[in-house]
Amino acid sequence: MGTEIVPGNALRQEGDFLTTAQGVRLPDTDHSLKAGDRGPTLLEDFHLREKITHFDHERIPERVVHARGAAAHGVFESYGTAKKVTKAQFLTKKGQQTQVFVRFSTVLGSRGSADTVRDTRGFAVKFYTDEGTFDLVGNNIPVFFIQDGIKFPDIIHAGKPHPDREIPQAQSAHDTFWDFVSLHTEATHHVMWNMSDRGIPRSYRTMEGFGVHTFRLVNDSGETALVKFHWKPVAGIHSLVWEEAQIAAGVDPDFHRRDLADSIDAGIFPEYELGIQVMPDDGTDSFHGIDLLDPTKIVPEELAPVQLVGKLTLNRNPTNYFAETEQVAFHTGHLVPGIEVTNDPLMQARLFSYLDTQLTRLGGPNFAQLPINRPRCPVNDMFRDGMHQHAVHPGLAPYRPNSIDGDLPRPASAGQGGYVQVPRAIEGPAVRANPASFDDHFSQATMFYRSLTPIEQVHIIEAFTFELGKCYEQAIKERELIVLSKVDTDLCEQVAAGLGLPAPAGEPANDVTTSPALSQVVTEPGPIAGRKIGVFAGAGADLAGIAALRAEAAELGAVVQVIAPVGGVLGRGRTKQIVERTLLTARSIEFDAVVVAGGTAPTNDIKLVLLLQEAFRHCKAIAAWGTGQDILEDAGISLATPGVVLGKKVDEDFTAAMVTALGLHRAWDRAELVMASAVPPAK
Repeated sequence: MGTEIVPGNALRQEGDFLTTAQGVRLPDTDHSLKAGDRGPTLLEDFHLREKITHFDHERIPERVVHARGAAAHGVFESYGTAKKVTKAQFLTKKGQQTQVFVRFSTVLGSRGSADTVRDTRGFAVKFYTDEGTFDLVGNNIPVFFIQDGIKFPDIIHAGKPHPDREIPQAQSAHDTFWDFVSLHTEATHHVMWNMSDRGIPRSYRTMEGFGVHTFRLVNDSGETALVKFHWKPVAGIHSLVWEEAQIAAGVDPDFHRRDLADSIDAGIFPEYELGIQVMPDDGTDSFHGIDLLDPTKIVPEELAPVQLVGKLTLNRNPTNYFAETEQVAFHTGHLVPGIEVTNDPLMQARLFSYLDTQLTRLGGPNFAQLPINRPRCPVNDMFRDGMHQHAVHPGLAPYRPNSIDGDLPRPASAGQGGYVQVPRAIEGPAVRANPASFDDHFSQATMFYRSLTPIEQVHIIEAFTFELGKCYEQAIKERELIVLSKVDTDLCEQVAAGLGLPAPAGEPANDVTTSPALSQVVTEPGPIAGRKIGVFAGAGADLAGIAALRAEAAELGAVVQVIAPVGGVLGRGRTKQIVERTLLTARSIEFDAVVVAGGTAPTNDIKLVLLLQEAFRHCKAIAAWGTGQDILEDAGISLATPGVVLGKKVDEDFTAAMVTALGLHRAWDRAELVMASAVPPAK
């Protein structure tokens, strides 16, 4: 006889063993069932399918992950440089333009969470190609927390708010997250990226994107190559500092989506170049000793340079958030001829998960008929009926073969544009296992940390110290310190000191080769298109100087906004200036540089002092001309500090110095003076 059902207790789960929903005990929930340890995932893995299916259906109707999103329409133009490695037409024909829809997002937070939390960002691109829809569903971080998709529910459950209180929202600074990643050390590399400045991008315009996985490309001759996809922002890579991110989450939780929409409305279109790292498809699925099927590993750009193959320009905002941004459905299985998947076990699970998710979120199998998801090429799929069926299907024979409808539609050969996979041998025992090369969880985390500049390393130390400081369980903090001891001794010691705990001894790798491409800090100024300059002006301000600065900035794609004690218009005639922000509505996080106009009357308004001091403390460009310098000094800002631009008037020298300071993103030489570390300095 079975266990007696006790009223009021019927829903309680019990037992010491992990089981399926049907009560079958499970020997392993860390590995998908694969054909050999390097083979593809088998459809017969009922546990993987049940676990992922249940996870995909946890939320109705909000996305379980990536719920907080912003999007834009755009166009992708091919450089024609990928023809040697792929037959995908949207990549091979020089000058060919393909319409796209791009959705950016955070992972952990709900739809109502803030934009600027520390988190991984989604970077998903839907290409409406002539050969069908291709979705490149990636992130702003090139590696992931897990090596096998069967673990995806675990990492998300760990990162989501605690189930008893539903807090903290959209944060990883809590016990369950650090409990999981300190036990599941394959997450270490991704954690390092997330704790770096990459976890808090300045804007979507200045955020890299990655396809994460290794893909297989096929050219017209049937030759194959393994590639990783990269999105390189034309505006450069730039992040917030931690205090800015916290301020923005409070005063403007829509910080990123507002910036994206405002930039497009202003005609300053975000641009990204698509690049590929090309590796030989020699049957080993490895390159320079790096396992290309392991999604927790990168290929350093110094080993495989990123070859640019096209440019993406976002030029139109959505008309309706729900109809487009919310209903868009991405799927890693949306492929076109010339692009194939590999045996990466995380990718293999995603091929199932994304499709299953859309069935729940969008109410049935016909989500591809929604306008935002509809292909821009002929569709004749022979699918019928189902919820939300919009298509009016002709003919009487939705089956093949048939004679009633003239045997239409017909299958297409490869020569007719049919998607025909490259034949490849698949063999091996059905096992739940990973290859031995997946066991290295620390060397690339070490490479990442040691490739960064000292200021970037300080930010990682402070991030770990903050996040672990929010944990209540001492054992979790101590366990994560053991993990850090295997990454870098100095990193571990400084975080331990900040937590007031002893630093455990570890054996980090000492033979790693650093990759300068991993650092965001630039030494040469880049473009300033899309940057925002706040100019404080009051009674008597040099309005002609403001007009000259505004014109110069506009020429380079930057925006000047006038800040004044009160709203309205300053002056009259040709030099009059509209006040776009007041001291009550302006905050330093909005601007990439803050300038005080000459002739501005002194004021002791605390809001102005706060604005200037915050921008100064965050190492942003600070400038003043004429008597505006007095206001900087009144705010306690030393005029001799790096990144402070001064001039008698707005002339060529002044604007050139401003452009240089903006192009460097921040004056990091100022950091040691103004951004005191919360942990002891390095010995």
